[in-house]
Amino acid sequence: MTTTSPTQASAPQAAGARTFDAQRAALASVVAIPVTPFAEDGSVDPDTYRALLRRLLDGGITTLTPNGNTGEFYALTPSERRLVTELTVEEAGDRAAILVGVGHDVPTAVASARHARDLGAQMVMVHQPVHPYVSQSGWVDYHRAIAESVPELGVVPYLRNAQLTGARLAELADACPNVIGVKYAVPDAARFAAFARDAGLERFVWVAGLAEPYAPSYFSAGATGFTSGLVNVAPSVSLTMLDALRSGDYPTAMKVWEQIRRFEELRAANGSANNVTVVKEALASLGLCRREVRPPSRPLPESERAEVAAIAAGWSI
Repeated sequence: MTTTSPTQASAPQAAGARTFDAQRAALASVVAIPVTPFAEDGSVDPDTYRALLRRLLDGGITTLTPNGNTGEFYALTPSERRLVTELTVEEAGDRAAILVGVGHDVPTAVASARHARDLGAQMVMVHQPVHPYVSQSGWVDYHRAIAESVPELGVVPYLRNAQLTGARLAELADACPNVIGVKYAVPDAARFAAFARDAGLERFVWVAGLAEPYAPSYFSAGATGFTSGLVNVAPSVSLTMLDALRSGDYPTAMKVWEQIRRFEELRAANGSANNVTVVKEALASLGLCRREVRPPSRPLPESERAEVAAIAAGWSI
């Protein structure tokens, strides 16, 4: 696997300022979003979660995001989110950089960010604010409050708002130099290209936040990393795409794209209703965790499980 990070993972820093070089390099990679497995009684299953993390680490993954959307962030209680963070930091040790998902109201997000910092995590990812009325200046205020509470950590906004302008991200980073990267998850490659250049292409590490299906087009416009839920099932598949994109080998990257296309189509169907469900179903077919997800998600019906199992088996895992 290629280990040299692209030059765009670095940005000039003022003399004496934190550079966050290690964190920037970690973002220019496959940013894995682990699932959160549940036990038979519905609680978080720590032993299975640790085993799934070890599988990712042994498979070559070096950046983990506990409490991401594939981890069912919004379905976990505060204590469960803390537990998932603690398990991830403990299991990863010095084998991976940890990017902890935080969010909800500002005090909750700040408390989660400080908890991550105290455990030794290197970065936090701030989930898109879930609120019916989001102003652009309010978006800046929300992220600024969190970033300023943990100046030691790299901060990565998870951006799903197509109305937000690149100038607002630049404004945030002017106030908070620890805002070092962006998980960009607006499904529009042209909009991403413009947004990144308006905000400062070289200033941030750009992570394609819609995973492997969008990674080739977003890399062509300046991304240097991508998130992945599929990586829980087949780390080697995601890493093959990363290596191809890093070397500019788009034909090979698109061969991987074709290989995973149906799996990702199943996840994206009906407004991504089965985004997590399909990943857990694949893992269940491999005997790696239970298939259960929490509402408002639900497990796949039996009639649809065989196709997911066949896809996973076809990856020769």
